[in-house]
Amino acid sequence: MIRNTLAALALGAVLAGALGAPIASAAPDAKPAPSPAVVNVNTATAEELTALPGIGEKRAQAILEIRKEKGGFKSVDELTEVKGIGPANLEKLRPYLRVSSEASGAARP
Repeated sequence: MIRNTLAALALGAVLAGALGAPIASAAPDAKPAPSPAVVNVNTATAEELTALPGIGEKRAQAILEIRKEKGGFKSVDELTEVKGIGPANLEKLRPYLRVSSEASGAARP
């Protein structure tokens, strides 16, 4: 009897997967995670930077330190000076980054 029950459950799971039906459904109130906001790297806080994909606390602090040393970034491309941000990482981050000298100034990529 247990063998038949297990076989029926396995068959149901296979059929559900084959038909595209979810085996387990997400909570009805579940919402997709919000996408990161666009941030100005010359005014962003460490908290705003860590909301970006691939930016943890250490990398956010490194961005803030280099920003302070340079007196601000002139272009998003300068972020490759931060350890751990290479060309591939920068391209993933680019849609979320802007550079301007003032918080309310016109941003430029």
